[in-house]
Amino acid sequence: MEEELVVRALAALAHPVRLRVFRALVVSGAQGLTPGVMQEGLGIPPTTLSFHLKELVAAGLVKQERASRNLVYRASFEQMNGLLGYLTENCCAGEACALAPGEQACDC
Repeated sequence: MEEELVVRALAALAHPVRLRVFRALVVSGAQGLTPGVMQEGLGIPPTTLSFHLKELVAAGLVKQERASRNLVYRASFEQMNGLLGYLTENCCAGEACALAPGEQACDC
């Protein structure tokens, strides 16, 4: 994943409302959510939600699709996994990072 895309994705997630929206979309899985369902579930006004969804789409973290008369938003799991992979690519300088019960964290 390119550094510019990583920065854009992290910047998009650095806002509390966008982070809540993205997490809701991750939980919903492949079926996604309509704006109405998100508004109701998250208590976000329509114009605010629209603004934040646009930012998440621009960052590549969310996909928008028209289904009949509704828009459906889905998390882009490919982009999310790419971002996570980029962030953990060189974790702990190649040392195992998973801890067994009772072990101390590494000093990386």
